[in-house]
Amino acid sequence: MKEIYSICGIVIATVLFVVLFANYFLQNNKNKKSSKLPPGSRGWPLIGDSFNWYSAVASSHPPRFVEQQVQRYGKIFSCSLFGEWAVVSADPSFNRFVMQNEGKLFQSKYPKSFRDLVGKNGVITVHGDQQRKLHGIASNMMRLDKLNFHFLKDIQLVMLQTLNNFHNHQVILLQDVCRKVAINLMVNQLFGVSTESDVNEMASLFSDFADGCLSVPINLPGFTYHTAMKARKTIISKINKTIEKRRQQKREEEGASAVTTGNGLLGRLLDEESLPDDSIADFIINLLFAGNETTAKTMLFAVYFLTHCPKAMNQLLDEQQSLRSRFDVEDMLTWQDYKSMSFTQCVIDETLRLGGIAIWLMREAKEDIEYQDYVIPKGCFVVPFLSAVHLDENLYKEALTFNPWRWMDPVDQEKRNWRSSPFYAPFGGGARFCPGAELARLQIALFLHYFLTTYRWTQLKEDRMSFFPSARLLNGFQIQMTRLHDGLAMK
Repeated sequence: MKEIYSICGIVIATVLFVVLFANYFLQNNKNKKSSKLPPGSRGWPLIGDSFNWYSAVASSHPPRFVEQQVQRYGKIFSCSLFGEWAVVSADPSFNRFVMQNEGKLFQSKYPKSFRDLVGKNGVITVHGDQQRKLHGIASNMMRLDKLNFHFLKDIQLVMLQTLNNFHNHQVILLQDVCRKVAINLMVNQLFGVSTESDVNEMASLFSDFADGCLSVPINLPGFTYHTAMKARKTIISKINKTIEKRRQQKREEEGASAVTTGNGLLGRLLDEESLPDDSIADFIINLLFAGNETTAKTMLFAVYFLTHCPKAMNQLLDEQQSLRSRFDVEDMLTWQDYKSMSFTQCVIDETLRLGGIAIWLMREAKEDIEYQDYVIPKGCFVVPFLSAVHLDENLYKEALTFNPWRWMDPVDQEKRNWRSSPFYAPFGGGARFCPGAELARLQIALFLHYFLTTYRWTQLKEDRMSFFPSARLLNGFQIQMTRLHDGLAMK
């Protein structure tokens, strides 16, 4: 058996080499036609700058490679990535130009592993009219005015259910807890009420799923892609079973005064929209993936940054405890309470700036594009590197320092509009702006409220961020928990 795997590995490596080699020379000949491509180096034959790129994004400072190239060539440069030439940008104006021209001059371009996992009918990967339709459905379901009615109470119930079970001095990996919280939230909001075993299983499945999104697409046992595809198959099966259950439920209740299919986003999707079953399944898995990655990792990084900034921790705790002091412990926060969390919003914005999940976008030029003095040829891989803008010392003073107070400064407040600012785009922009941005911020704020007003903790092991193959803390952020009594401040 080992010999068979060895032979398969050699064959696969040979095929990949030939494909990359051919692609390298095709791209080389193609781009020689354009003398106005942004300046840059071609790196090593075949592999180009891919190793340097991956080394940077797997570190705690993803823009390192981009910053090095910017010093040599300027904020828009070209290089060789993933077997083809790419135009990479740390220029906020060009990044916004790319996002605002989604579907016109540019379209999304993702690796095969990512496309296979999120699905061909998902809002993340489809183009044109279908993308606009699915994005519109998602945006409508998670509009700001619907958050209070559909989500506020359920989010808090999930937080209480998940966070109230730790005992004094318990040691946990907060990364696993945040993933469980986020999956519980998404499963609850998409499907309605679920059991703890359902949530635990889905959290494990999505951990495998996320790790495979940027993996080498080799569908053999032992490879990350294979494990991720198995996880996708199981998740899709669960979604399809839920769809059939809801439809059966609706058939049984036709003519009755109470119809329960509207429970959760999936129920509302079945009631209000007309989509084929395969599109529904991919639509749901896209929302699960996007919601889990953004919410779980931002909650984790926020606690990580706060742990190392006691001043911010204490100010945030004061703000949250002042809300608890106004009502009985069993009462829940209101929409007005959420809107009054001004410093909490600064913490969330700063966490997204320093540790945003969408560190770069993957796009492709649909035609030859003239921008300033450059020509970007049709088919060229285009990478707006959002993190390089967020961590630019020329835009943000002491950019690598966690400083939530910067968002109270009038100078930085002008950059703060994450819906339209070219300098701060943690949720992307244009036609692919994250439809769940407001929901994610609500979830993160409520998590911080219940976590900080219930516990204090001590970090047990040093840790650091990494952003490949997905955003994470390398040691899972191991902490020891102690229940927080009234009047007890974080140490």
